[in-house]
Amino acid sequence: MFTEDRLLIKIAEMYYQGNKTQSQISKELGIHRTTISRLLKQSREEGIVQITINYDKAGTYTVEKNLEKIFGLHKAIVVPVADNMERRQKEQALAKALGSYLTTLLHDGMIIGFSWGETLAAVADQMPELKLSNVTCVPMIGGPSGRLISDYHVNTITYEAAKKLHGKALLIDSPAIPETKKLKEALLKNDFNKELVALWDRLDVAIMGVGSPLLKNNKTWHDFYGQDIIGKIKEEDIIGDVVSRFYNIDGKHIKNELDQRIIGITIQKLKKCPYRIGVAESIDKVSALIGALRGKYINILVTTEETAKEILQRVQI
Repeated sequence: MFTEDRLLIKIAEMYYQGNKTQSQISKELGIHRTTISRLLKQSREEGIVQITINYDKAGTYTVEKNLEKIFGLHKAIVVPVADNMERRQKEQALAKALGSYLTTLLHDGMIIGFSWGETLAAVADQMPELKLSNVTCVPMIGGPSGRLISDYHVNTITYEAAKKLHGKALLIDSPAIPETKKLKEALLKNDFNKELVALWDRLDVAIMGVGSPLLKNNKTWHDFYGQDIIGKIKEEDIIGDVVSRFYNIDGKHIKNELDQRIIGITIQKLKKCPYRIGVAESIDKVSALIGALRGKYINILVTTEETAKEILQRVQI
């Protein structure tokens, strides 16, 4: 006759080490199957059986949890990529991982904002096909001052994303940075622009790239801002930008002359958005990402494993 503890151990050995089913154990010991299930649960509760999960086998789990803890993130998505991958391939990998996450995040009635750029074009391309009701996609900033490739334009990205979600897209017909503050004010009096700006107060999800002055020679950067605008940016003070709002390494917004002219979501309105998703990678963007994380401009980060580990190394030194 088994004592209760010996019975718990016996059943645990048969189930966990002997790989026998609960039905097999029930027949061998002459105990009802529901009792076997109850005793297995009891063995776990009393510490006779201890189950551990080796999360490091998942590759990026520990990195993600460290990022979430250090920066108070809602979610970190870290994607392992091969060293020899081209930038476009890495962006597609990030966009695909984000797309998978969005299937659990997005729901009916949401207002979703987008920024511009190569990475966001990949995000639109990998946006999940979801049949949602009453979803509205909106640009969070105006169009380029230079000659940006149409695929990277915020309107293109917003429209393509809305198609995937079976939602409505509102597009913007204004430059991101008009020549004067007076022109900006005139453009914002347009009824269509008024409707769009009002939606920035009600965003549920914001999806954006992260810029870095280290990449000031990047063609896409020049094509968006134009040479006249770039010449007015005081690079020595700036570590990065989101939706053309510039900040330092501590995440503090750097007020500048361009702020008065930008047609785009303000920092205050951006931070009111519950889900602020930043999608970016590369060692050159690590400082910009740290600033964005410290400034709480993003609370969901999607990046590569290499970039994530470099972020952690710098902030933990």
